[in-house]
Amino acid sequence: MKVFEGTILTVDAHDSVARYLVEDNGEIVYVGSDLPDQYEAYGRIQLGNRALCPAFVDTHEHLASFATFNAGLNVMHARSNAEIMEMVAQFAQSCTDKTLVAFGASPYSVIEGRLLSREELDRACPDKPIFMVKYDGHACVVNTKLLEIVNGKVSGLRGYHPDTGEMNQEAFFAVSDYITGSLSIPQLVGNIQRAFDCLAARGIGMVHTVSGVGFTGNLDISLEQWIGKSAQSGFQVRVFPQSMDVSVATKRNLLRIGGCFACALDGCFGSHDAAILEPYKDSEGGSGVLYYSDEQVIEFCKAANRAGLQIEMHAIGDAAFEQAARALKAALDEYPRMDHRHGIIHACLPTDEALEICAQYNIHFPMQTSFIDWPQEPDSYLASVLGEKRAQKLNPLRRYVDAGIVLSAGSDAPCTDPDPLLWMHRACNHTNVDERLTVQEALRMCTYNGAWTCFDENERGSLEAGKIADMVLLSQNPYEIDPADLLSIEVEQLYLAGKPYQTQRQGFVSAVVKGMFSHAKI
Repeated sequence: MKVFEGTILTVDAHDSVARYLVEDNGEIVYVGSDLPDQYEAYGRIQLGNRALCPAFVDTHEHLASFATFNAGLNVMHARSNAEIMEMVAQFAQSCTDKTLVAFGASPYSVIEGRLLSREELDRACPDKPIFMVKYDGHACVVNTKLLEIVNGKVSGLRGYHPDTGEMNQEAFFAVSDYITGSLSIPQLVGNIQRAFDCLAARGIGMVHTVSGVGFTGNLDISLEQWIGKSAQSGFQVRVFPQSMDVSVATKRNLLRIGGCFACALDGCFGSHDAAILEPYKDSEGGSGVLYYSDEQVIEFCKAANRAGLQIEMHAIGDAAFEQAARALKAALDEYPRMDHRHGIIHACLPTDEALEICAQYNIHFPMQTSFIDWPQEPDSYLASVLGEKRAQKLNPLRRYVDAGIVLSAGSDAPCTDPDPLLWMHRACNHTNVDERLTVQEALRMCTYNGAWTCFDENERGSLEAGKIADMVLLSQNPYEIDPADLLSIEVEQLYLAGKPYQTQRQGFVSAVVKGMFSHAKI
């Protein structure tokens, strides 16, 4: 039994701040301002100026991709293509993998103002295939070695540009499928376990992963299901199969379906394929891409809703947002469900009509506040392609909360860093001051609401008696500092079921076999 004394941010229904929390055998047995006599004899953990809050939840992450890229080369912080080329050359010398993976290239954060080319990748890495993924996870650049391998799979697909080496839309998905499918099972399992450790270091105790990126027979979905069930130290995983085929979820006894890739209704602003109602304002123009017709999306939503599944779909542009809202409405009108927890991922650019549908039908939004003032896709770029007036309407957090929408926070990793304190900071310091959240609202978005989105709120998400003691020790109390200083807070310790998190240590065979026979929640 442990007694924590200090600032306890409960994130209960009233955002209460308590003085004491008592944990026993992984469960919270008491929270309050006074310590009952029966707990007086137990040793206390004095928090001092620190604060205890619920463990964070990442409600939208591409776990297999994040794990792969986390083990590769991150070029997100480079500020020139010359710097990226130097990083690639050094990585090629030190990495023993047959195919190199790099992530984070952006034309908007380098002085050249463009993605590096196939020719430049060839100069940096002439002898090994390299897969350089754009920051948004919707495009890539390949060198000649990799193009020679995948050319037969991608030539003729939309988004195929062999001259520059850039692949987007369907061509990108085909290349990505090849890369993920080439990973060995031990390599993938080890990468995922290290990803758990990385997330835990940020105070994240649960991740909602969208899975299904090209493995034969959707092996990665099954692997994430098994590894999630056998995760050590109490780390929690909830799997969303990225498929428009309901049986992919039901035959695995999964309770939810959706995500990006196969469940993406459009692309993203950085690749000009986010579907928008009015054309882009720059010279490239166009209105983006809706990957499916309304009929196809409605048919999918109806089938998944009738099967009792929770549905989430990617929608960046307003045209895609409207399509998602219409389809979910059609499904719920046909087969009403009181507590479905359907969601629209990203929900960057709403329309009035579709937002009204979402409020009426209790559709929640797993959002990425890291997209606000994002160096890889800066506000100045978004204004240039969307126009100032439309750019001001992006990620309207306050509008959503005031409309009664439940917001949760996700990283979309590897697209952005899985950093809950960054999510809170961006939410409370929105570049549009009218859309800012309070610190209490931002913490709820990153904790309780995340648990709620997958029906975990009765066990996790707030610090209340009877719940599992999944908690984060923060170096400062976020309620008492200037919201502009939220990034000065550090995660000092993650507790899961009352115990300090320890790194994943089991071998891949043990992780897979245990997960196959486990009845743990997933």
